Amino acid sequence: MKVAKGKWGHMNADKKKRIAITAFLFFVPLLIFFTGWIYFKTRMTVWTVIAVVGCLPACKSMVSLILLIPQKSIPESEYLEIKEHAKNLTIAYELFVTGYEKNTYLDAVAVCGNTIAAYSSQDKTDAAFAENHIQKIIRGNGFKVTVKIFKNKSQFLERLDSLYDHQDSLQEGIKFTPDSTYPELSRNEYIKHLILAISL
Repeated sequence: MKVAKGKWGHMNADKKKRIAITAFLFFVPLLIFFTGWIYFKTRMTVWTVIAVVGCLPACKSMVSLILLIPQKSIPESEYLEIKEHAKNLTIAYELFVTGYEKNTYLDAVAVCGNTIAAYSSQDKTDAAFAENHIQKIIRGNGFKVTVKIFKNKSQFLERLDSLYDHQDSLQEGIKFTPDSTYPELSRNEYIKHLILAISL
């Protein structure tokens, strides 16, 4: 079953999909290689070159898979707890945010006005780096936001409660012209879309 990026369960579903795609991408060039070898009784043919070049997409897919293998979907109990506090806030789950220097796994990310609050359960998360990276990307797209990543779930849940209680005042006076490519997205949803775009 396909689960959209940013939805709960997406990480486990995406890993299964990527395993299948990677296996298929390796199968095709290997089939070409061994068929050419058996038919011509030598590896020194143009079919070997085609098979080698054909492995490039498979290798690229394998790199993405290797990055995702250690990541897991958040437990259902944790998802329900976060969802209960987030209520109608714009939120995404299970994001593996990529950067040139470091990658960061975020259990949940909420967007409200100029505030982005995220939670990472991983001890190795460099919160300061990830905050700066996400903020730089979003501000580069014209949105003056502040990013805060919590490593303590209770503090994150308290922040969600605060965002929900004050969402009207946090969004008051903020002007937004919908993007012509995604006219149906609100400002919060568009910022979420930008975060999804930099996530595997």
